Amino acid sequence: MTSVHTASTTVPAVDDTELGGVLEDTAGVHPGIDLIRDGIQLLATSRLTVDQTQVVLAALAGSPDSTDLLAAIGLLVARLTDTDTNPAIRSLDLAAQKTAQHQGELTAHNLLDPDLRNTTSEACAALDG
Repeated sequence: MTSVHTASTTVPAVDDTELGGVLEDTAGVHPGIDLIRDGIQLLATSRLTVDQTQVVLAALAGSPDSTDLLAAIGLLVARLTDTDTNPAIRSLDLAAQKTAQHQGELTAHNLLDPDLRNTTSEACAALDG
């Protein structure tokens, strides 16, 4: 029986790629960001099955009802720019508070747009065979 773990099936590292550059640029921002970076690195370099790939894609940005991590990031941006949920924002003048909150809400709205998921959903469907 031939092993499926050959050089031709090795998952390449993300070093010296656009993804690797983004991960490197965001290192050390906050322990929470480092956990996210570690998860992205793990997903990018793990040997996944087709089924696992479909599930991961849907969880990242392919849920038709926006229950995915793309939505979670948008909702987190809204939370971090809201004075009710991030007291640090209260130290800014009122105009800056309102602008930050409005822009955070727009980010959440934009990232919750179901149309953003169309291409990832199509990729998931293509993996269905």
